Amino acid sequence: MRAEQLLVDISDFCRKLGLAESTFGRAAINDGKLVSRLRNGGRITTHTLDKIHAFMANYETDERRTTALTHLAVSQPVPILQAPTSPSTPPRNGIDAHQNFRFYDNRQKYLLFVNTCSEKWEVASRISQELSNIHPRPPALRVFDAGVGDGSVLARVMRAMHDRHPTMPFYVVGKEISLEDVRLALRKMVDRFVEHPSTCLVLTNLQYASAPWLTVKSLSAASSLLWHEVKLSGDTGHSFERQITDLEPFLSRNWNARVSDSGHSVYERPVVLVVYREDYKFLLDPIIPRQGQTPANYDLVIASQPYRARASIEFKAKRVLAPLAKALGPGGRLIGIHSCGIDPGMEIIRKVWPDDSPFVTNNRHDILKQVKHELGASAREFNFNANSDLKALFRYHMHTLPSEVAGSIGTSTLFAAWNAAIYVAQVEDERLAPVVANNQYLEATQQVLHEHGGLWFQDESFVISRRRD
Repeated sequence: MRAEQLLVDISDFCRKLGLAESTFGRAAINDGKLVSRLRNGGRITTHTLDKIHAFMANYETDERRTTALTHLAVSQPVPILQAPTSPSTPPRNGIDAHQNFRFYDNRQKYLLFVNTCSEKWEVASRISQELSNIHPRPPALRVFDAGVGDGSVLARVMRAMHDRHPTMPFYVVGKEISLEDVRLALRKMVDRFVEHPSTCLVLTNLQYASAPWLTVKSLSAASSLLWHEVKLSGDTGHSFERQITDLEPFLSRNWNARVSDSGHSVYERPVVLVVYREDYKFLLDPIIPRQGQTPANYDLVIASQPYRARASIEFKAKRVLAPLAKALGPGGRLIGIHSCGIDPGMEIIRKVWPDDSPFVTNNRHDILKQVKHELGASAREFNFNANSDLKALFRYHMHTLPSEVAGSIGTSTLFAAWNAAIYVAQVEDERLAPVVANNQYLEATQQVLHEHGGLWFQDESFVISRRRD
């Protein structure tokens, strides 16, 4: 039997039952590194192959077997719970409502999630670990953020960059379609220009295939491209904040978006906003972008939640990750992070919608395999690292006090937990209406919070790196 087919069978089995691959290896043949060795070209005996097949064929769902595997999973550094398996809600009127969900457009859900959960902290911490693996070349450390959001992650990563490279010029480009997010992100950048004055910050609403190069392929779009350069005067946070606040009318006029027929948010007019300190223009001159003459060659590309979980794996690879990988310079690293749904948050969703399965196409191994396919012959220039579960998986929590979940849980805590669960699972508003008509969703949320003593979610990460010259 070919190793590729065996890996596919194991991956499908683990996804169906909500098992980590290391857990599968230990449960099947008492070897937690079985799958990773197979992926690296390792071989097994026919006796071991028979044991693997026997384990999958004879797997029982009785209480004794389920309990044993649950204890195996909990003994790992990252707990593993039941994963979703059933297909998602079918299309209505020929349009898939899941595809029509715009991840960052619901401001109330997003802001409540950001302020009640530690995801931004944990994601920034995971990304900052990659700074020790990059080796910037003159004239600057080059970073591209494929989804700036409210700027929380990017600001924290830039602080880590300054801590490691306090005197090195930074060229930072961020893509964001949402006007409100751009406003929030710019406000978080004020202190960056104070602490690290040799910073050139660029924000754009261009698509993934164009944003790293700050250019557009369409002739009509190129003719309407608005390139706006802001030179910050002064040297205090107050003066920088005032000048950034003065950009509000410009952003309101030009940073607008609409919904395409496929449900995606697209810009009405392409915009590139370049911001840097006027007193550092001489030093930054080699890295200040010029329209139509901007290389990519990034040392670090951040792809944190850059696509909808329910999108097809072909879309994720072709439209998002492959173009971003091509933007890497020699030795550059792309870190991808997305939700994987094997957590108490998904338990809440499954109690309300038993057949929901938002993360079925989010397996990092399958995504990397598809990215290789999309890159074709150029895939030889890259390394694809899914990492072990110990490094790839990490979790974040909803902020609660022990007293809030020990006894009777307050309504505000229940609402915050419910909001976090439906936000991470990307549940559409039209599906919420019949559910919130009664207290079923609050009861489900309260039950999960009591069982786990709080609420946490799980993300997984992977790295694509371009080989050095």
